[in-house]
Amino acid sequence: MISLIDAIGLSDLTEEEIAALAEHEHVPEMVAATLGAYLLHEAHGPERIRDMILDDVRAAVRRRDVGHARQLMGALRHFLAEHPEAALRPHDGA
Repeated sequence: MISLIDAIGLSDLTEEEIAALAEHEHVPEMVAATLGAYLLHEAHGPERIRDMILDDVRAAVRRRDVGHARQLMGALRHFLAEHPEAALRPHDGA
């Protein structure tokens, strides 16, 4: 049986990025790790991951959960550093 640590390692995402996807999609982290790995290899998938994390940041700001918003922004910064193809472009509108 594959463990969550194994799934995260295979996903090319960090634990924080996986947690953000799990939060956004309301699924367990194991499912989020699988989804993230899948999206990274799909056309426009990295942009979808970026948008999910941004949605989580916006929700945390609306709740005035500054600590969580900062944590999510750290995950977003790391994600964009590792996956520059997901960077916002003027036509993205996000």
